[in-house]
Formats: sequence, structure tokens, C-alpha cells
Amino acid sequence: MNAKIREHAGRKTSARRDFAVVVLVALLTAIVCVKFDVSEVIAAWTRPHERLQLDELPGVLLVIAIALVWFSWRRYFEARQQLNLRRAAETKLAEALAENQRLALKYVDTQESERKALARDLHDELGQFVNAIKLDAVAVRDSSALHAPIATIARTMIQNIDRVYDALGGLIRQLRPVGFDNLGLLAALEHCVGEWRLRLPAISIEMSTAGNLESLDETCALVVFRLVQEALTNVARHSEATQARILLERTDAGCGVQVLIVDNGRGADLSVPRTGLGLIGMRERVAALGGSITLSSGIGEGFKVMASIPAPGRAS
Repeated sequence: MNAKIREHAGRKTSARRDFAVVVLVALLTAIVCVKFDVSEVIAAWTRPHERLQLDELPGVLLVIAIALVWFSWRRYFEARQQLNLRRAAETKLAEALAENQRLALKYVDTQESERKALARDLHDELGQFVNAIKLDAVAVRDSSALHAPIATIARTMIQNIDRVYDALGGLIRQLRPVGFDNLGLLAALEHCVGEWRLRLPAISIEMSTAGNLESLDETCALVVFRLVQEALTNVARHSEATQARILLERTDAGCGVQVLIVDNGRGADLSVPRTGLGLIGMRERVAALGGSITLSSGIGEGFKVMASIPAPGRAS
């Protein structure tokens, strides 16, 4: 849009210049005609050729000159009108983009609030019921020592309850980062990376940080965590990598945070449309905060995710 406005501004300047040239040429012509009595010279020259009506030529030239002046003025007026329309359209577009970003940010906040509430309910309500059922099953097992079939059923129940509890814990961790609310972003990231190191012993995962990441607001910190979480998920599923590196940097408290996640896996052809929702979700989360994300990869070249998230109130 800015390029188009500059283009129309150039046209407006060109039209103004053409108009000035026409006026200047007309004034110079008038001065020359007055100084050298051009009309008398023309009349003397055309008198022997009266049959050709050459004496009417000045009138025709006058009409042409007036038409040129009118054409230049029209060009200038239309260029100015188009420029004003473009500026108005850019203003409306900027307002629409700001509103869209505000709604996207509100959506992210609402989503994380719902996840937090759901994780709390699962832990406080469902988790307590699962524990109560397990305690009852343990009591049944211990009181049925002389009844082998009942004790066997109770032990099976306890094993299934443990599986349910593990699955419940996994859901809670997906909904809300472990340690995030009490210990902060770095603790949550270290726990997340630690879990992936246990799951992926063949991949060396390194994480380094710079700057005061704990001063990030909750929404920005959650987006950073989700970026790392999704990137490590992609490494586990698709990369076939042996090394992965995570760099989080905040050199200035007013400049947001830079995120770099790199692996040495098989890479991907980014010219092929991606069907997964993970990368789309990453883009949407970063864009909601007014940031930018860049993906860099190629067949056999690994995968690189670079994200820049501005501080609140400094959306780019």
C-alpha cells in the first residue's frame, strides 16, 4: 500500500510539474511575442497567402494552448484525488489490521485462560476422583488377601487407574506448562526440554538463554513456550535429527524476545504446501502479538525456526 501511495504521489508531482512547464512556456511565448511583434510579422507573412487562411492560425494555437493547460490541470486534480483515496484506504486498512491483531491477541488470551481453567479442573476434580478410586482399589486388594481372584481384579484395577492417571497428567501438561504459574517461563522450559531429552535419547537437545526472560508478560511467555514445545514436537516426529539447539534472547527489556530453534535433520521442501496445523498455529500465535516468524529449510539441510516477538505496545 505504501508503494502505491508513493507511486500516486509521484504522479501528482509529475502532473504539477507538467502544469508549471505549460504555464512557463506560455508566459515566455507571450514575452517573446510582445518583444518582437510576432503577430505583425505573421500577418505580413500570411498576407500574400490569404487564400490559405493562415491568418487564422494564432486562434487555433490559442485553443490548443488552452486545451493543454486544461489537460495538465485535470491530470493534477485526478492524481491528487487518487492519492487522497489511497491514503484513506491505507488508514482504513491500518485500522482493520490493528483490530484484527487485537482480536487475535484476545483469542490467544481466551484460549490460554480456558486451558488453564480446564487443567485446574482436571487436576482438582478428576484427579482427586481417580486417586479416591485407586485408594478404594488398594483397600479391596489388601482386604482380599485370602481371595485370590478378587485380589487379582483389584491389582488390575490399580494398574488401569495408574494408566488413566498418567494419561490425565499428560493432558494437564499439554494444557498448562508444568511449573509455569509458580516458577516461571524458564522452569517450564527446562522441564519441557528435560522431558524431551528422556523421550529422545538419540537427539542432543541444547537450550541457552540470554537476558531477563522472566520479565515477559504472561501472554508473551506462553507464546514462547508453545513455540519451543511445537518445534520439539516437530523434531521428534519429522526431523530424524541427532542435534537440536534452542536459543532464547532478550537483550533489552523493551525489545521483546528472539527465538531460534535449529536441528540438523533431513529438512523439508518449504515450496510444497504444508498440511500440518502445528506451523500454522505457531504463525498465528506470533502474529497475534505483532511479531514475525521465518522458516528456513531444504532437503537434507535441517530445519530452522526464527521468531521475533515484540514487547507489549511495540508491535511491528
